Amino acid sequence: MKVEGNLKEIAKLFLKLGIIGFGGPAAHIAMMQDEVVVKRKWLTEQHFLDLIGATNLIPGPNSTEMAIHIGHEKGGWKGLIIAGLCFILPAVFITGIFAWLYKKFGQLPEVQPFIYGIKPAIIAIILSAVYPLAKRSLKSVELGIIGLVVLIGSLFNFYEIYLMFGAGFLALILAYFRNNKLKSTHSFLPITFLEIVNTGFLSATNSKLFWIFLKIGAILYGSGYVLFAFIDTEMVSTGIITRQQLIDAIAVGQFTPGPVFSSVTFIGYQINGISGAVISTIAIFLPSFIFVAFLNPLVKKMRSSILFSAFLDAVNIASVAIIISVCFSMGKDSVTDWRTILIAVLSIAITFKYRKINSAFIVLGGSVIGYLLTLI
Repeated sequence: MKVEGNLKEIAKLFLKLGIIGFGGPAAHIAMMQDEVVVKRKWLTEQHFLDLIGATNLIPGPNSTEMAIHIGHEKGGWKGLIIAGLCFILPAVFITGIFAWLYKKFGQLPEVQPFIYGIKPAIIAIILSAVYPLAKRSLKSVELGIIGLVVLIGSLFNFYEIYLMFGAGFLALILAYFRNNKLKSTHSFLPITFLEIVNTGFLSATNSKLFWIFLKIGAILYGSGYVLFAFIDTEMVSTGIITRQQLIDAIAVGQFTPGPVFSSVTFIGYQINGISGAVISTIAIFLPSFIFVAFLNPLVKKMRSSILFSAFLDAVNIASVAIIISVCFSMGKDSVTDWRTILIAVLSIAITFKYRKINSAFIVLGGSVIGYLLTLI
């Protein structure tokens, strides 16, 4: 009964986050931190940080992988699947509606006035979550220096995965030289890809979609913009879709909640209807479930090792630095006039003064105020 109760809680939480999760991975992770660390206390801040670091070390959408990690921690294998699906499906469903409207009418509905106020409100949510994580991860002057270097590198657009692994291996080397007598360390097994057998029911078009998006999901590090660069190479340059369709897919990914990877649902629908959308969605997210299933049991083992604990600490501070960098970039793009400044300041004041307020109200409030201010 307890397990079933846990699964229902997991489903309820991640369905909600999938519906209100505007703002990209940094915002999604901030909302998860608020829900599972502060409110529900499912995870400690330290373990939550370790999971953030772990997601940054593997390909795929970070916030989706965090949802899958949390589901596994709370509900085992069933929780892993339920959390991932519940977080993904609202975005896929909403994107599917936009894909249908686009194919039927040739254009997207006007939603920009409602998104106008959401972006500055999202910055407040990220800042309120990253503050305790930063305090927890800043364990030494050495880690502070590593975090500062990563922050500067991220602001100058160095590739995130290089910054992440660079920080981790630097700390690992320093820890090795500090500790002459080391306890036995747990081996860190390389992650292997699951071979997917191409079954006969797939059409040629869907088979092609499946393998393109499976490959992208299995090797892609970085933000949604990196995803779109891959799609441009794989599909626009080969004539499968037009650049305008890609631009419209980017727009859908930005103004719908949940993971930006749901943009492939839009693309799949344009190419081969509902079956194309379903196949593309499964293919892009499948590697994340597999990677997390392999990695999750290793995180606690890594923490118990002297060397890998140092590696994790550095990856954690690097993750926080990158989130701060993302927040800064979002601020430059979205806080551009007195209206957005007002929304951002109000949102920050509310989130820091009333720590237990649900992030959904911040998102909704930002949207409504943003819409009303655009009428002035």
